[in-house]
Amino acid sequence: MEEAVSYGILSLIPPLLAVILAFWTKNVIISLMTALYVGCLIIANWNPWTAMQGMFSEHLFVDLTGSSNAQTIIMMSFVGGFVALIEASGGAKAFASAIARKVSSRSAAQGVAWLGGLAIFFSDSGNSLILGPIFRPIFDRLRISRAKLSYILDSTSSPVCILVPVTGWGVYIMGIIATEFENLGINTSDASAFMSAVPYQFYALLALLLIPLIAFSKRDFGPMAKAEQYALENGPTPIELESDKAIVEVENANKSNAWMMILPLIVMFATIFIMFIGWGFPTQNVPGSKIRIALTSGYLLATICIAIMVIVKKVMTFTEVVDTWVNGVKKMAGILAIIIAAWGVGSVCSQIGTSQFVVDSTIGFLSPALVPALLFLIGSVISFATGTSWGTMAILLPLGINMAYSFGVSEAITIAAVLSGSLFGDHCAPISDTTVMSSMAGGCNHIDHVRTQIPYALLAAISSFIAYLIVGVGQLGALVSLLIALVVMAVLFFCATKLFGKKIA
Repeated sequence: MEEAVSYGILSLIPPLLAVILAFWTKNVIISLMTALYVGCLIIANWNPWTAMQGMFSEHLFVDLTGSSNAQTIIMMSFVGGFVALIEASGGAKAFASAIARKVSSRSAAQGVAWLGGLAIFFSDSGNSLILGPIFRPIFDRLRISRAKLSYILDSTSSPVCILVPVTGWGVYIMGIIATEFENLGINTSDASAFMSAVPYQFYALLALLLIPLIAFSKRDFGPMAKAEQYALENGPTPIELESDKAIVEVENANKSNAWMMILPLIVMFATIFIMFIGWGFPTQNVPGSKIRIALTSGYLLATICIAIMVIVKKVMTFTEVVDTWVNGVKKMAGILAIIIAAWGVGSVCSQIGTSQFVVDSTIGFLSPALVPALLFLIGSVISFATGTSWGTMAILLPLGINMAYSFGVSEAITIAAVLSGSLFGDHCAPISDTTVMSSMAGGCNHIDHVRTQIPYALLAAISSFIAYLIVGVGQLGALVSLLIALVVMAVLFFCATKLFGKKIA
């Protein structure tokens, strides 16, 4: 791919077009592909024939064959097959029924889903795709909206992964930090820098803390309040019920028990951590490629485990197991198409210099005390526009670390500000792969998920921005700043529910 060249304000057209079309058409693939083609038109000087060729030769084909992207596609396919088996066998339903007997209130169900999200910290995609089928029937029974489930899934996937050094997120971030520290002659290790930044990752921490606040206050506002009220009165929407028809349990699913969910998960976790330990964890960093190997291996052995169990218990035949697994892989085709198109939009935005234009347009406002807060804002804009937190980190982390070094600002705070901004924009973007996976796993219409989630994410983002102003201008520590931000977020939440929401019984 060509080196990024700035096309000025034209570089904002593809990401803005993708977001506007996604809300207007409610079709993410068409929106992304249109935005990708328009980006290629800009590069090709508006020659439609050349643009079509470039869309494939320089973006889709290149993005599809990239090593990490290819690993992600294979891993997602194995995840799809495993989830389909768990659903069709009745294992997820049996496990959900076992939990449901102990979870009798709406608040408790949301709290347990939140704890489940914290527990599955090793994979953002695994978090959503494992927990979604488990909690969907529980939320439906207690008449909690699918939008609320998707919000919880989305807010405990990436926000958890970005705080843990042994995840793919952590390894990726530490790799960028290590390169910049080496170039600047900074002796601090990348792992130490990452861990020092964790207390300052205000957006991830506040997004996680907001969930129990919402659950146990029994209050909602905005589009989420409407979704919750509808679910309380009617259950899932007709569109959500229509999507459930794709989940078909086998004839003998009533023979399943909770162990058909529990044991495969134990096998999965054991496989992942045994491989991690074999690669030197926790004393050594595990490369991202090996983390994906461990995750895929874990899903494979978990699949074999559930297959043996359902065949032995005569819940499914061998043929039914194979057919169900293959159908699960096929069901991932839609989400993989969205992810690949999102990669394409991200790469075309990189080529036309979208991120650089945003940075150049705002860099003049930076002063040492405002570096963390303004880097958070810049990161938010770039990641929302491009739908990728990782791409935003790749651009802004080197810039932020160099600015911190030059201005004498704390590297830990600066790194955290970039990570938080990158996470927030990605968390809200309708073209983000994690947003897509959360809506799919929760059984919620994608645009409904985005509409209901954004107001809540904004609460955490506004509070995070205030926290970065406090640590930059006020020179206060991480804990004090986080506590102030938490109080601000709680006040904003209760004001919003008073003005624009209601208490949902």
